[in-house]
Formats: sequence, structure tokens, C-alpha cells
Amino acid sequence: MGISERFFDPDAEQRIVAAIAEAERKTSGEIRVHLERSGQSKDPLKRAWKVFQELGMHKTAQRNGVLFYLATEDHLFSILGDEGIHQAVPEHFWESVRDKVQQHFREGHFEEGLIAGIQLAGKKLAEYFPIQADDQNELSNQISES
Repeated sequence: MGISERFFDPDAEQRIVAAIAEAERKTSGEIRVHLERSGQSKDPLKRAWKVFQELGMHKTAQRNGVLFYLATEDHLFSILGDEGIHQAVPEHFWESVRDKVQQHFREGHFEEGLIAGIQLAGKKLAEYFPIQADDQNELSNQISES
């Protein structure tokens, strides 16, 4: 049994995947969720960047991938966007997404927190990276884990 199956029931996992697909219908941005038990570091952003690269998220055409990273046993969380996003968006772009997710997480509502974060990230990305007529889904919408 994988981490995602222990952390989310199958229906919850499918709702998260569906939220990613729905968010990506409005943007050329690519959104992924990655889970692992331990972050192998106390710096979730540093670990998220390593996972981001391992997943090939830095290889999207517009460099507009977004990773929601969770280390479940360490209670660590990070949102990481690629350089194309950072070149286009205001300085505190991710703060409202992070705050929304953390609000749910503090209450123990992990599925709801991820879905709310994914929806808000998709909405915000659509402003800067609207869907293109020739858009292709460059990355899997499935939850990854290590």
C-alpha cells in the first residue's frame, strides 16, 4: 500500500486528481501533487525542488509547472512554481494559496486543503498562463509519491 492510499481513501485521491484536471482546463500551467512519508530534510522547499526536478516538472514548454509537496509524517508542506511563473507573477503570488491550504491542514482536512489550493492555483495561473488552443497535458495528473 502506497503513501497516498494510507493518507487518502481512493475516492479522495480521485477527487484531487479531478481537481487538477479541472484547474488545468483553464491554464497551460501544469499542477502536480507529491507525497512522501519523510521529507529527508527539515527544509520542505529544498526537498520540493529536488522532487520537482525528479518529476521532470522543469521541462514544461512554458516552465509553468506547480508542485504541491507534502511530507506526511514530518508535517511539512510546500508549493513550488517553476521559473516561468516567477518571471510573470507578483512577488507574493503563492501566499494566498499557501494560506488557504494551511487553513484546511490545521483542521486536519488534507483533501479539502489540497483541492482548495489546486483550485486557487489554477485560477491564478489562468490569469498569467491562459489555456492555449494547442495545449497538451505535459505532466501526469496522478498523485506521485516516493
